Amino acid sequence: MFDFFKKCTKKHLLYYSLTIVFVLSTIIFVNNNHSFYERPIAKVIHINLVDSIEIIDIHDNQDQLFTQHLIGILKNGEQEGQLIKLTNEYSASGANDHKYKRGHELFVSIDSNSFKESELTGTITDVKRDKHVLIIAWIFILTLLMVGKKQGLLSIISLVMNAFILSYALDTYIHTPNIPLLLICSISAILFTVLSLLLVNGFNEKTYAAVIATLLGTFTSLGITYLSLSLSSEMGLRYEGMQFLTRAPQVVFMAGVLVGSLGAVMDVAITMSSSIFGLYERDPNISVGALKKSGLDIGRDIMGTMTNILFFVYISGSIPMLILYLKNASPLGFTLSINLTLELARALAGGIGIVLTIPIGLFTAIYFINQKRER
Repeated sequence: MFDFFKKCTKKHLLYYSLTIVFVLSTIIFVNNNHSFYERPIAKVIHINLVDSIEIIDIHDNQDQLFTQHLIGILKNGEQEGQLIKLTNEYSASGANDHKYKRGHELFVSIDSNSFKESELTGTITDVKRDKHVLIIAWIFILTLLMVGKKQGLLSIISLVMNAFILSYALDTYIHTPNIPLLLICSISAILFTVLSLLLVNGFNEKTYAAVIATLLGTFTSLGITYLSLSLSSEMGLRYEGMQFLTRAPQVVFMAGVLVGSLGAVMDVAITMSSSIFGLYERDPNISVGALKKSGLDIGRDIMGTMTNILFFVYISGSIPMLILYLKNASPLGFTLSINLTLELARALAGGIGIVLTIPIGLFTAIYFINQKRER
């Protein structure tokens, strides 16, 4: 134990101290950042449950509706420090509403007529959730740092950079709709791949092979998906969920396929590249045939799990809508077709990318190994 603390003192004490200070500073800031918001924020200090009534919908489903009278204290704005009365109605199911407790901070809209009265009244517009988001973010970051150490830090930097690129790309498309969305997403996908893999794995043949395999697998999958949809005239796809868009849903769907499959394809590509280069580093004299056999075995092992991951990721987002449709007595076939066709198409397109990336990643890695042997 003493040796552990001694090592920490020499190598990591400053790093740990700065991390703790930074974490505590952000938590303190988020708990006292009310003045940075333009919307009024009220902290609940008293709750009075007035009454509750039972409600029954057309399908004989029972629920209860409750009414809360809240008193909050305003934390920002010209009325900071004043009390405000709020009313909240919520159901026992909590599907579209919330039950509030003391200490909750709420965004409110102050009634203009109440300025002339002795007590302010208003309505609740939203919940201030930045404290909870920060805690979850720090748990994710610290876990990644403890497990991955330097690689974990690089992964976080890569994630932030990718989020910035995606945000900038979508903002560019919104403000300049004459630029094709697929072109913007294609450039973004190339940047995602290059920055992520080079930043986390460094500048080496293994990374170069993974980058090439990722891009070839992703764009080949996109091309096959586009060709399949064109030949089938998109029969069976239901775009009703995109009816609120003012842009062509087909283009948005294809862009989603491109970006959505990229992560899984990238994972497969770096796994294949790392495995093949790992075999070569253990035995520089290993034959190409042995590399192919081992690479295909590795690819078969990861192919099923990665395809299942894509399937569950896409389908899980539709579970609430499936339950909603079925509870409203919609036919099973109609419910599945209206909610799952696009998700299944995305999963299948991503699965094609995964399967194609296995041989592409294998032969790309072998090519770089052969180039290395010839030097």
